[in-house]
Amino acid sequence: MKPVIALIGRPNVGKSTLFNQITKSRDALVADFAGLTRDRKYGDAVFQNKSFIVVDTGGIGESEAGIDAYMAEQSKTAIHEADLIVFVVDARAGLLASDEQIARELRTLGKKVFLVANKVDGVHAEAAIVEFYKLGLGEPIQVAASHGRGVAQMLEDVLEDVPEDENPEALDQATGLRLAVIGRPNVGKSTLVNRLLGEDRVVVFDMPGTTRDSVYIPFERNERKYTLIDTAGVRRKGKVDEMVEKFSIVKTLQAIKDAHVVVVVIDAREGVVEQDLHLIGYALEAGRAMVIAINKWDNMSDYARSQCKMDIERRFDFIPWARVHLISALHGTGVGDLYPSIHRAYDSSNLKVTPSKLTQILNDATDAHQPPMISGRRIKMRYAHMGGQNPPTIVIHGNKVDKTPADYRRYLENVFRKVYKLEGTPVKIDFRTSENPFEGRKSQVDERVAARRRRYVQKFKKAEKKFKR
Repeated sequence: MKPVIALIGRPNVGKSTLFNQITKSRDALVADFAGLTRDRKYGDAVFQNKSFIVVDTGGIGESEAGIDAYMAEQSKTAIHEADLIVFVVDARAGLLASDEQIARELRTLGKKVFLVANKVDGVHAEAAIVEFYKLGLGEPIQVAASHGRGVAQMLEDVLEDVPEDENPEALDQATGLRLAVIGRPNVGKSTLVNRLLGEDRVVVFDMPGTTRDSVYIPFERNERKYTLIDTAGVRRKGKVDEMVEKFSIVKTLQAIKDAHVVVVVIDAREGVVEQDLHLIGYALEAGRAMVIAINKWDNMSDYARSQCKMDIERRFDFIPWARVHLISALHGTGVGDLYPSIHRAYDSSNLKVTPSKLTQILNDATDAHQPPMISGRRIKMRYAHMGGQNPPTIVIHGNKVDKTPADYRRYLENVFRKVYKLEGTPVKIDFRTSENPFEGRKSQVDERVAARRRRYVQKFKKAEKKFKR
């Protein structure tokens, strides 16, 4: 598992700015007033072949009333889930009573804490950080997050004991096929996990929200290694109130990104609802292979089953490549049929084809149905190659290919799916237009050719005048 680093401190000390510097993004809102950040924000980061998760938090220590109390709870939750803590203080404002209060709480946790003095630009740094030694957290690390100064040295100190990432291929061999089971609360995810494992591995109770965290369970089946991920149920955003549930949702979304294949569990008795489609959308954005499991299919009337099937056909028309299974996790009906679909989806998502074969299929597809005309000129697709796996990414090069309309893109996707029998995975097609090396350059005509042209024009004009007479 990746280590989690939490950024803790008073409001307006520069935690969000530091978060953006570490993640090399602009994901966190930054403004020069206190209390802008209220919720925990997670980001993935890599430094010197060491990957980790960094958490931006709201300010604590200022007030314990109103919305500040909720912000403090968010920050305290981040402290408890973190492996390493970066305590950020403001070198310009100096040591305040709230800094001392936060330091006292951090010392009682027994976790490794790094004291970082931000905003050292424009001040005498050595003199500004002297008073922070009083906190008893060691020598302050000096940074200027707004300019990125000192951030690399800070990460070296914080990640000193974190091992470098292993070879991804070796990691895949060790953990096997990672399979995430996702869905709304109380649709039977944990029951399905126990059925897939063949034992009562996770707690099952007839109450939404029983599972709070993502549980990673390695196991073997038919001499093949798997890692099964049981996740918390995800409700609509407007119905999420508890801080623990918000944390559970983040862990579920992380599990989707970690997985090779996602099994989306849907309650047959409630039918396909909007939140089910939102979850499928998250999996599609992550590019994950997918299998749909319609659970609680037992004890339903024939009319209810026919209505459910009609709902499935209507609402899943945007993912016709996903295999749908009708199961009962409680009684085990149809659960065994999930594994073949999971394997097909995994194999399809890791498609590997040589450029010559892909280009031949592309040429056959364009010969059978030519690309459309754009501004009077036809799109020319020259060659194709693989751009990645999980999801399989096909890169097509040519002229004006970036103007390819959506319907022709779908046509090409269906051709590749049919030829390689891809099932259970999205296919990404990336168009790259070839650059014209002569674009913007003036034509340099030989002087003799230009003189010959002038003589020819003059001769033609004389002949035209003579003819008019």
